[in-house]
Amino acid sequence: MMNQLKTNCNSVTKVEQPSRHVSQFNQPAIYFNKINPHLYHISQRSTNLFLLINSLNSTSVFLFHNSDPENMQQHNGGDASQRIARISAHLNPHKLQMEAKAVLERSNCRAKGGSPGFKVAILGASGGIGQPLSMLMKMNPLVSVLHLYDVANTPGVTSDISHMDTGAVVRGFLGPQQLENALTGMDLVIMPAGVPRKPGMTRDDLFNINAGIVKTLCEGIAKCCPKAIVNIISNPVNSTVPIAAEVFKKAGTYDPKRLLGVTMLDVVRANTFVAEVLGLDPREVDVPVVGGHAGVTILPLLSQIKPPCSFTSEEAAYLTSRIQNGGTEVVEAKAGAGSATLSMAYAAVKFADACLRGLRGDADVIKCAFVPSVVTELPFFASKVRLGRNGIEEVYTLGPMNKFERAGLEMAKKELAGSIEKGVSFATK
Repeated sequence: MMNQLKTNCNSVTKVEQPSRHVSQFNQPAIYFNKINPHLYHISQRSTNLFLLINSLNSTSVFLFHNSDPENMQQHNGGDASQRIARISAHLNPHKLQMEAKAVLERSNCRAKGGSPGFKVAILGASGGIGQPLSMLMKMNPLVSVLHLYDVANTPGVTSDISHMDTGAVVRGFLGPQQLENALTGMDLVIMPAGVPRKPGMTRDDLFNINAGIVKTLCEGIAKCCPKAIVNIISNPVNSTVPIAAEVFKKAGTYDPKRLLGVTMLDVVRANTFVAEVLGLDPREVDVPVVGGHAGVTILPLLSQIKPPCSFTSEEAAYLTSRIQNGGTEVVEAKAGAGSATLSMAYAAVKFADACLRGLRGDADVIKCAFVPSVVTELPFFASKVRLGRNGIEEVYTLGPMNKFERAGLEMAKKELAGSIEKGVSFATK
């Protein structure tokens, strides 16, 4: 089939990569010549001294004698305790991250040299998608703080990823009792939590387990970071996004601009599969994928491909089928050992980066996502959206479609309607 493809492609313009921002590190100057002998008594007999760096407005270094607690308390004892805690947090971040009753609040503990950027939480960070997703987000220069949450194995994943020499500060959170701490103050929440597909399972087979997980996590989001952009990966996306919407509505925090189902893997697959048969670099191909994120609801608009190319009806049917069944292809190839985790993590990070660039104020950040929509009669639909400082700034119409795509659209809408209703019913029962 690949050899029979007949295409007519225009010249390809390479997409410019986003620039990387490197944070600069400032070393604090220490001056020993400003110690005030009238304020602090230094014992000649002391063998145990504490060296503390004075905070913010002072450039002095003060030496406190450990056997003179009265003197220490008299002169900014509270500030000294905070500085000690901060230094301890920098030297032993792992210990502080896992203790719920740490002396220093997590929100105030940042490793020296942490880059400016956004705070991101990953819910389900220890899973098959969560681990590579966490690693890739640690590499993103737009991330300053990365919170990793799961119900198991978070300490190990956090320790491992925190050793990477990139700017983001990593903190781990384990179990429901630490969910609120994981979410407080976040700008972006990415949710890959849930069980993976196994051979013979459809995304709807996952519903009974994953629906409850998504509902619980969204309740935490509504309470702790209601203004965060939320990226839902947990399957079935066609149902879990409506669940999230209903939870936020009940909490009074629903903002349709900030809720997005991640369908980027469908776009990534479409770009890859089409590029293979055209003999192009996948990075030079852009295939809009609309509808939903399961089976026939996945509708690649091959007539709108960039660079423009023409396909026969047989060629379009072949490519559409492979794109729709890409997940099943991986599940069967892994033979019970998992689902599409690595490619999903890559696609999720690609989409998360677009959300962060939108929050930063970059212009013309356009991606496909499953979102609250009025493009069709359905309340949710995947289509191109423009991302900005408030999340979704614009939802684009579907554009011109050929006969094959219009027929696929009708099948997609019929399937989607049932999946959306299933999610809404679960959340409101």
